[in-house]
Amino acid sequence: MSLMPFAPLRSKAFAFLLTVAPLSMGALGCSKSYIPNTDVEDTGENRKIIKFCEDYRHAVEERNVGRLLSMVSPQYHEDGGNSAGDDDLDYDGYKEFMTSVFQQTTNIRYEIRYRRVTITETNKVFVDYTYAASFRIPGVKAQEWKHTVADNRLELVPEGESFKILAGM
Repeated sequence: MSLMPFAPLRSKAFAFLLTVAPLSMGALGCSKSYIPNTDVEDTGENRKIIKFCEDYRHAVEERNVGRLLSMVSPQYHEDGGNSAGDDDLDYDGYKEFMTSVFQQTTNIRYEIRYRRVTITETNKVFVDYTYAASFRIPGVKAQEWKHTVADNRLELVPEGESFKILAGM
């Protein structure tokens, strides 16, 4: 039995592969690359934003209140994630917290996995991330460890060559 009757099918399949293969190779070549250890597309602007956020993370771990306050916008406002206004925090409230309660915290470990960076038409920057924090605070049991893992969003606004934090600390 001859395989000749299948020759047209083979040549059509071969032609199809010659057409599709370069297209699929091109698609692979255009795939996005990500900033290492993040889910954020690797662009110059995103790298600048993540670097700012990493400076913030390091300042938290180092308990560098001066550095943290320099990163906060005077328009800072945190609503506590609910509609009750009694737990809202503005710049002055944040400053009070940082110079009192935060100063008592020791041994801070703050890890961040950056999930997404969104730049709005009004030039606000939203950085969605998951964090894991461990820290020691004075308590009933002397120095007790606290641990938390949660999703959060930093809201940034460009200022000069850097950014200021509007919400999310």
